[in-house]
Amino acid sequence: MTALPEASRTYDFVGIGLGPFNLGLACLTEPIAALDGVFLDSKPDFEWHAGMFLDGAHLQTPFMSDLVTLADPTSPYSFLNYLKEKGRLYSFYIRENFYPLRVEYDDYCRWAASRLSSVRFGTTVTEVTYEDGLYLVRTRAGETFRGRHLVLGTGTVPFVPQACRDLGGDFLHNSQYMHRKAELQAKKSITIVGSGQSAAEIYHELLSEIDSYGYQLNWVTRSPRFFPLEYTKLTLEMTSPDYIDYFRALPEETRYRLEKQQKGLFKGINSDLIDSIFDLLYQKHVTSGDRPVPTRLLTNSSLTSARYDENGGYTLGFRQDEQGKDFEIGTEGLLLATGYHYEPPAFLDPVRDRLLFDGHGRFDVARNYAVDVTGRGVFLQNAGVHTHSITSPDLGMGAYRNAYIIRELLGTEYYPVEKSIAFQEFAV
Repeated sequence: MTALPEASRTYDFVGIGLGPFNLGLACLTEPIAALDGVFLDSKPDFEWHAGMFLDGAHLQTPFMSDLVTLADPTSPYSFLNYLKEKGRLYSFYIRENFYPLRVEYDDYCRWAASRLSSVRFGTTVTEVTYEDGLYLVRTRAGETFRGRHLVLGTGTVPFVPQACRDLGGDFLHNSQYMHRKAELQAKKSITIVGSGQSAAEIYHELLSEIDSYGYQLNWVTRSPRFFPLEYTKLTLEMTSPDYIDYFRALPEETRYRLEKQQKGLFKGINSDLIDSIFDLLYQKHVTSGDRPVPTRLLTNSSLTSARYDENGGYTLGFRQDEQGKDFEIGTEGLLLATGYHYEPPAFLDPVRDRLLFDGHGRFDVARNYAVDVTGRGVFLQNAGVHTHSITSPDLGMGAYRNAYIIRELLGTEYYPVEKSIAFQEFAV
């Protein structure tokens, strides 16, 4: 059957952006004859945090949190099937470590994307309008994709603190680390600002190579301590349909308060890595003799100002929050491990009146992941920590969310959608 030209073809849905969550949706909808969808992404190929492919870095969720397994364990797009086709299934089994390497997960996603007929890379969306019950998605190349529904998967972008916006020089965000590591290590001093897993991984790697390069290495965080990621099993039950039901029903202000309090549940540092950093520091101090190891770790310190010297250096102003004291650090190299945040893409501006926002100006994401006035026309991947708590960025909940969205698109359940999996009760 000859495919209709885009100008006259109407899709059941158009997915915009192709990170792991929309890629999972593409895998799960591929075998569903009753759904005709297309996925558009501006990148030339799939890419997932390539700037953080440090040696040995791995996911913080097990392999079952792949694109499909928790919705459809029989899917040909599973991580285990990927391993089988790559000839590594037995090696992975013998490894007895069920956390895939980060570079391995990226390759798995590339493998899955290459097998899909619905994916269009190199396609930049410039505008979305709404006419006669359809969303018209226009691209830079002049194409128009017509869809009854949208699924937004554009993801988050690097967050730059206010003090560093419009700051000159060659500072970088951790998302660029591997691409600019050599440039960074050529500096006489390096300061990492931020906390969490990415900051810890980079600090550990730079500390392990400090003797070869001789730089001064600083790590500064506003957190009261270097928080470990909480990974106990009853806490993991918060990544569940039960907790989504509970959290989404709370008042908006309560949800926002909890959002701040729960960061350690998904933004903390792997406890083994914290211990490895301490052990490496101890080893460096033992072998350094009378010379102090050129590194500093500072907590409770918020970045308040930043100046760039045209001669090639930064002066960073901090406030030690518990002491209420200000201090400065001079550094040649500056790396911001300050995380990511969501910004509604500008191409949605023409349909903004069809989208729902809460009292804080963020998407008001319904329980079924819809963000539009009809309650089932536009769906959002990720970017819903304020409405769906820690389940929003969790890779393990991606397949669940996609099964839920597929049910909304079809009007009937194709993949079983779990309603309750937790032993504990979150609400009275």
